[in-house]
Amino acid sequence: MLVSPDSIIVKKRIRRDLGDIEGLMESLKVHGQLAPIIINRNYELIAGFRRLQAVKRLGWKTIEAVIVDRETDQQKLEIEMEENIQRRDLSAEEIAEGMARLQKLRNPGLLARIWSFILRIFRSLFPRKRRRR
Repeated sequence: MLVSPDSIIVKKRIRRDLGDIEGLMESLKVHGQLAPIIINRNYELIAGFRRLQAVKRLGWKTIEAVIVDRETDQQKLEIEMEENIQRRDLSAEEIAEGMARLQKLRNPGLLARIWSFILRIFRSLFPRKRRRR
């Protein structure tokens, strides 16, 4: 559900250092919000503090949120910690492989560009006919 970032109540958080919030802001601008924040039915933030802060700095009017039924301080803290603990950054090798694949997709070789051009020509000359069911 979409909610106003200003309507979310932020209480004491475990995370003190927001890290590279500008990097997250740029990612939000380019790709949009990839994961919702988590709030309870009282609109208290449970998880997603960095996303919330980035959205506020960008001036967004809404943020995607998921409401979970957690009211006790213990339950809220468990979810906040779980979201931050149960993830794993990519290894240096995985990042290098991903960047190499992305580079190839962004800059295909000469043969790939020629083949793509030929396919576009044939598709424009011989469009597929839709089958009736």
